[in-house]
Amino acid sequence: MTEKRRGAGSEPVTIGVIGGSGLYEMDGLADVRWVKVRTPFGDPSDQYCVGRLGSHRVIFLARHGRGHRLSPSDINYRANIYGLKSLGARSVISVSAVGSMREEIRPLDIVIPDQFFDHTKRRVSTFFGDGIVGHVSMAEPVCPALAGILAEAGHECGATVHRGGTYICIEGPQFSTRGESEIYRQWGVSVIGMTNMPEAKLAREAELCYATMALATDYDVWHEEHEAVSVESVIANLLKNVATARAVLARAIPLIGKPCESGCQDALASAVITNPKAFPPRTRKRLDLLLGRYFPVRRPRG
Repeated sequence: MTEKRRGAGSEPVTIGVIGGSGLYEMDGLADVRWVKVRTPFGDPSDQYCVGRLGSHRVIFLARHGRGHRLSPSDINYRANIYGLKSLGARSVISVSAVGSMREEIRPLDIVIPDQFFDHTKRRVSTFFGDGIVGHVSMAEPVCPALAGILAEAGHECGATVHRGGTYICIEGPQFSTRGESEIYRQWGVSVIGMTNMPEAKLAREAELCYATMALATDYDVWHEEHEAVSVESVIANLLKNVATARAVLARAIPLIGKPCESGCQDALASAVITNPKAFPPRTRKRLDLLLGRYFPVRRPRG
C-alpha cells in the first residue's frame, strides 16, 4: 500500500473509535477538541473527542458516556453512528468488553470477530422506516481490511489474538443464566457481549468500515473451573484490557488507509427499494447524510 493511500495526501484519513466499558477517553491525541453533535435521531452517548494521531484524524466516543452512565439498552446507537458519519468518519473501530464462550479464548485475550448474532429484543436497528425502505447486505458485517489491521497491531503489542469467530449480542443488562450460556455455546459462538448490535448494522447502513476489538474479561458462567462472571471480576480485567486496547489503537490507526476495497462504503448503492418519487420529504431530509450521494435533492432554479 502506497503512502498516498495510507493518508499522506491532502485529505486526512478519519477514523472513528467507540470505546466500550472501561475505555472512556483516548490517550495520545493532539489538537484535541470536544464536539457536541445533534442528530435527527436524538443525542449521542456523549460529546465526541476529535483530535489527531500522526497524520490521521480521530473521532472518539465513549459508548456508555463518560462515567459509564448508559446501560447497553439505553444507548442511542443510531445517534452515535450518525454523529461519527457527520463528523467525517469513514472507518469505525469498536472496542468492546466480552465474555469468552470457548476454552481457548482466555480472559485478557483479544478477539477480532468476523460475524455477529443479534439476540437483542428491543433496540431500533435501522435508520430506515417512515416511508423509505432499505435492505443492506449483512453477509460479511466486518471490514476484512480493518479487522486485519487490528489483528496485526494486536500481535505486535504482544497480545494473544484470535482472528474470526461470532460475537453474540444479548440484551442485558443482566449477565447470562448458566442455561443460556450453555445454549449459546451449542450455537457455536465465540464471545458474548451486549453492545455490538445494532451498532454493526447501523455502521453498514452508514457505509462505514466496521471492525470490533473484543477484549475478553471472563468465561461468562459456563466454565466449571472458573468463578461465575461478576462485576468485580469484570472490572479487574477491564483495567488490564484498557491498557492493551490503547496500545493496539496507537499501532493500528496509522496503518488505516483509504479507500476501502471491500464494498463497505457502497453498501447503499442498491439497498433502497422505495421509489424515490414516493419518498416522504421529511424522511428524505432526515436521511440526507446517507442518501444524498444516490438521491440528490433537486434545488429550484432562481
